[in-house]
Amino acid sequence: MTTVLLLLAGLTMLLVGGASLVRGASGIAEAHGISPLVVGLTVVAFGTSAPELVVNVLGAIDGETDIAFGNIAGSNLANLGLVLGTAALIAPIAIEGQIIRRELPLLLLATTALLIMTLDSQLKGFDPVLDRSDGLVLLLLFGIFVYIMIMDFFRQVEDPLLATIASMSPQLETKTSRAWMFILAGIFLLGLGGELAITHGVKLAGILNVSTTIIGMAVIAIGTSLPEFVTSIIAAMRKEADLCVGNVIGSNIFNILLVLPISSLVYPLSIPEHGTTDIIATLLFAAVLIPVFIMRRQIMSRTVGGVFLGAYLLYMYLRITG
Repeated sequence: MTTVLLLLAGLTMLLVGGASLVRGASGIAEAHGISPLVVGLTVVAFGTSAPELVVNVLGAIDGETDIAFGNIAGSNLANLGLVLGTAALIAPIAIEGQIIRRELPLLLLATTALLIMTLDSQLKGFDPVLDRSDGLVLLLLFGIFVYIMIMDFFRQVEDPLLATIASMSPQLETKTSRAWMFILAGIFLLGLGGELAITHGVKLAGILNVSTTIIGMAVIAIGTSLPEFVTSIIAAMRKEADLCVGNVIGSNIFNILLVLPISSLVYPLSIPEHGTTDIIATLLFAAVLIPVFIMRRQIMSRTVGGVFLGAYLLYMYLRITG
């Protein structure tokens, strides 16, 4: 009982810490007049991916690589199936064409690169592993993604001179200081919550006699996806479709191109049994989004959202019971 309570406490800290980090980071970003899509793809996506980053790095340090990989595989599946599906059920999601032309293909590229890396070892007759060289390649792709986002940032800022003058105002300085307080509080809660989630997630796996990969996918992954879930649901309710989709896609890109490679640099990640299947499932979810948005004039309807949510729940059921 104590293990479950401490695991829930850790997941709660991850949720509160992620929300605090998002609030602080968004406050700083919005001061520069950046669009919701760019904020969603960068600041919010990074903030909501912070729990996964903390959990994975701590897991890698402790040698719990199954939890580290299961967390990312489960989190990315949850983002596309659970988060996006539920958001579309609340309100149909209309998006900018830019997401179909660029962000979704970037996500497909990142997921495909990860799939190739996991298959490479298997084809050579070795146990599948994400080693440090793979991590460096993924970080290089992340650098390209960051460069694209920085270019978007400079295009979004209407007038750099006015932005500089505005940043010197006392009122904005107070808001910025408050935002940094939220960021620091978020980082503290993420660190403590991540340690609790890893420690007691492993203990729970032993008690239930299930693999740590399943705990990572079904418990910790959903827990670390709560910031994405809350952010996207609120965005859907407020008709901020670009922020909603940008958060999901951006978070998945951050998970693959930043969280996983950093974890693999700390400690090479062994790909658990069925891990490749999880990556393929994530790739299929992302690939289906492109024809869905094109055929439906850049709108994800409630029906499609229900299908995504149902497919996610079915996959998780088969994954856990199988």
